[in-house]
Amino acid sequence: MIECIIVGTGGFIGAVCRYLIGMIPLKEGCAFPIKTLMINIIGSFIIGMVVSLAMKTDFVDPGIVLFLKVGICGGFTTFSSFALETADLVKDGKIHLAIVYIILSVTLGVLAVFAGQGFTIFK
Repeated sequence: MIECIIVGTGGFIGAVCRYLIGMIPLKEGCAFPIKTLMINIIGSFIIGMVVSLAMKTDFVDPGIVLFLKVGICGGFTTFSSFALETADLVKDGKIHLAIVYIILSVTLGVLAVFAGQGFTIFK
């Protein structure tokens, strides 16, 4: 049961951070979902760092990894929003924009995980 509390607490923090980033005002009429893209890239970077750090050291408590990886990153990243926004772009006839969004989200997300895993501040 303690794991559920750990994940739920982290999820609350991640979800609130995601909401606050979503409140950042952008240029009116911008069709490209840049805030969701930013959230996915940041979340991918953070989860890459957390997993890499957890694998490289015995000093990281599994509860902290659960809190950061499943809780905060799970509540923060928005691939469900990504899917919905992609579908909306396609429905609106903006197929080229949807393709660019898909390619950028997936490619930059995976690269951000590698960058997070290579982050050496804790070495």
